[in-house]
Amino acid sequence: MLISVKVVPKAKKVCVKKLSPGQYKVYLTKPPVDGAANEQLVEVLSEFFEVKKRDVILIKGSQSRNKIVEIKGIEK
Repeated sequence: MLISVKVVPKAKKVCVKKLSPGQYKVYLTKPPVDGAANEQLVEVLSEFFEVKKRDVILIKGSQSRNKIVEIKGIEK
């Protein structure tokens, strides 16, 4: 399943909000430095979708707040 994710780094708490089918807003506590926010994003999405971290793949937007993420093992 491919999803569109808008990331808000350096938030006060970690939170995932579903905006519409296939679109999510994820609040992360880590700053966007040296990939720390992307690592936390993978951890948070793996917990949210109850899959392993290796099943969450960042497809597009590693340097952007708007990302495309593939979640393996989840059907639409």
